[in-house]
Parts: sequence; structure tokens; C-alpha cells
Amino acid sequence: MQITDIRIRKVNAEGKLKAYVTVTFDECFVIHNVKVIEGKTGVFIAMPSRKTKTGEYKDVAHPINSDFRTELQNRILEAFQQAPDEVLTEGGVAIAED
Repeated sequence: MQITDIRIRKVNAEGKLKAYVTVTFDECFVIHNVKVIEGKTGVFIAMPSRKTKTGEYKDVAHPINSDFRTELQNRILEAFQQAPDEVLTEGGVAIAED
């Protein structure tokens, strides 16, 4: 499975969330709401998740092996670093997409 498109929507807000990401695979399967998060040791990705009845968050979609997770994270973070600084804002939307 090849990553064929990555779209970054940077977030202009205080806090750890830096961007929302949409990733397309083989030009036929898409995953929305991957997040770029600022952690203590740098940025990382968080896969889309939902809150369970017990209050835990469970991933809705995620890589099943570490090699692919590393490749996915590297590609997303590379795209994040290269993305223009147009961002989603609270008052309106300015989305950086080609």
C-alpha cells in the first residue's frame, strides 16, 4: 500500500494540537483526522480515535506494524514541516492545500 496524497490543515490555537491530516492510500482509500501533536520530545502523529464508554480513547484506524507506522509518521511530519503557515482558525477557515 502506497501513500499517494497527504493534506495538512494546520491549527492556530494554544495547546499541543498542531494540525489535522488526511492521508490517501493507492488513490482509493482515505483516512481523515490524523493529528500532529507537539510532545515533550517533538512532534508525533496520533491516529483517529473515538472515546469509549469508559472514557478511554481507541484508535479507529491504525498501522498494524511498526515499520509502516514509522514510514507513515515520517511522511506526514515531512509534509507538515513543508506546509505553508495558512491555518484553520477559530473565526474562519484558511486551509493550506494545493
